Amino acid sequence: MDLYTLRREELVITLKKLGIKDQNVLDAILNVKRENFVKEEFKKYAYDNIALPINSNQTISQPYTVAFMTEQLAVTPGERILEIGTGSGYQTAVLAEMGAEVYSIERIKELSDEAEKKFYLMGYKIKFKNDDGTIGWEEYSPFDKIIVTAGSPGLPKILLSQLKAGGRMVIPVGTESVQELMVIKKL
Repeated sequence: MDLYTLRREELVITLKKLGIKDQNVLDAILNVKRENFVKEEFKKYAYDNIALPINSNQTISQPYTVAFMTEQLAVTPGERILEIGTGSGYQTAVLAEMGAEVYSIERIKELSDEAEKKFYLMGYKIKFKNDDGTIGWEEYSPFDKIIVTAGSPGLPKILLSQLKAGGRMVIPVGTESVQELMVIKKL
């Protein structure tokens, strides 16, 4: 067993202690190699429960945030999920590992291109778009679930319109300094 595998197992134990209960989420975290989504100089911190810098002055979310948001999304295999904010691609990989059909939008071209290359090499089949995520992806809507990985000042109505009836959206809403994670179910 290599060091990263051991560290992933330790991370899953930490996430359980922090209240993550969905075994499918925990299994996905265990199977996705976070070290592949961080810069070389930060690989030694890949399984610490912290956010880390990535390119374009962005960050990869801390593992607890990824696990918590994914647990709130309540992913079922085969669901079509729209992800707003590909970033490093780690959250995307967790969703794909759970059997979701993932459509991911990233506004920063450098990040979108990097993630697309990683997924090609890893064998994940993700649909990518380099665009403004606040307008969603009408062409493939409606989606079973939508996850927004960046804070929003309000609830984007256009994204709600691209969510199926009975669908669920997880989104942090608020100011740059204070955000509340909202879980919306469309009736």
